Amino acid sequence: MKALGIILAGGNSSRMQNLTDKRAMAAMPIGGSYRSIDFVLSNMTNSHIQTVAVLSQYNARSLNEHLNSAKWWNFGRKQGGLFLFTPTVTTDNSWWYRGTADAIWQNIDFLKKRHEPYVIIAGGDCIYKLDFNKVLDYHIEKQADITVVCANLPQGDDISRYGVVQMNEEGRITEYEEKPMVASSNIVSAGIYIIRRRALIELLEECNRENRYNLVTDILIRYKNLKKIYGYKMEGYWSNIADVDSYFRANLDFLKRDVRDYFFHEDPNVYSKTHDLPPAKYNVGSKVTNSLVAGGCIVNSTVDNSVLFEKVFVGNNSVVKNSIVLNGAYIGDNVRVENCIVESHETLLSGTSYVGENGVLIITGNKNHYTMQENGGV
Repeated sequence: MKALGIILAGGNSSRMQNLTDKRAMAAMPIGGSYRSIDFVLSNMTNSHIQTVAVLSQYNARSLNEHLNSAKWWNFGRKQGGLFLFTPTVTTDNSWWYRGTADAIWQNIDFLKKRHEPYVIIAGGDCIYKLDFNKVLDYHIEKQADITVVCANLPQGDDISRYGVVQMNEEGRITEYEEKPMVASSNIVSAGIYIIRRRALIELLEECNRENRYNLVTDILIRYKNLKKIYGYKMEGYWSNIADVDSYFRANLDFLKRDVRDYFFHEDPNVYSKTHDLPPAKYNVGSKVTNSLVAGGCIVNSTVDNSVLFEKVFVGNNSVVKNSIVLNGAYIGDNVRVENCIVESHETLLSGTSYVGENGVLIITGNKNHYTMQENGGV
C-alpha cells in the first residue's frame, strides 16, 4: 500500500453524556464484542496498509488496553506496525492536543520519517466498511490535492453534527459547511481524508505558524477554493456514534439481518481483540428473541430486541427490552429494563425498574447512588 494511516482517537463529545466518563469515544463498545476503533483498524489492515498511528488523548486507558497488542489486526510485523501516540511534554511544547490538525502536527516527526507518499486520516468513532485502495485510486485519477470520503446522512440523524458538502458533476467539492443549522445537501463528510504526505506536512507547518489547530476549518474549508478537493461517495452502511441517540441506533442496527450479515459474515472481516470466554448460557426460564448475546453471559429470563455485551448476568423473572447492556453488568431478579443503556459493571438491584419513556435512559452508578439521564434528542 502506498499510504500510511492516522486514526484520530483523542476527542470527546458532550453529546455522549456520561457514557464517555471512563472511556474515549473510539473505545465505545459496539455490536456485542467490538469497539468502535475496530472498524477503521480492520478497514486499514484489509486495505493492506502496513503502518497505522493512533492519536489518543481523552480518557485513553480503556483504549490503550484494547490496543495493547497489534496482532489482532495483523499489524505486528517487522515493516510498519501499529503506533500509539499521546500528547508528550517536550522542550518546545507542553500542550495537549488543541485540535485535529494540532494532534497530527505534534507528531509530525513520525510523518517526516516515513516513506509512504500518501496519508489516510480517519476518525475512530464511525461504523463502516471501506476499501481504502479504491479511494486512493480515485484520488490519483482525479489528481486531487485532498480527497474527502462522503456518505449520505443517516436516517434520523442531526445534520448540525456534521460537515455538509456539495459536489459538482466531476466530484469536486464546491461548498463545505461545518455543522450548519440548516443544510441544502444531505451528503456529509465521513471524517476520512487522503492527502500527499509532503503536502500534509507543509499545511500542518503553515497552520502551526498561524496558531490554527483544526483540520476541517483551518485546512479543508480555508483552502477549498485554492486546492483541488474532491469527494468520494461511500456506499453501504455508515454511522457516526458521537451522540447517545446515534450510538443507541448503531448498536440496535446490528439486530437487523442485513447489517449483521454485512459486518459479521461478508468479506472482508472486522477484527477485534478477543477474550477467552465460554459461550452464553441460557438457563431454564430464559426467552431470548431478536437479540445479540456475547460470550460469558448468563441469562435466566426474558431478553428482547437487545444487545448484551460480554459477561452480563440477567436474573430470574426479569425483562430486558430494546436496550443495550454493556460488559459485566449485573441485573438482579424481577428487574425491568426498557429503552436503556446500562453502563458496564453496574448492578441493578432486584425489584427495580428502569424505563426510558422520553428517550434513551442511561443507567450509571456512583457508590450505589444511581443517576439516570434521559436523552430527549439533545
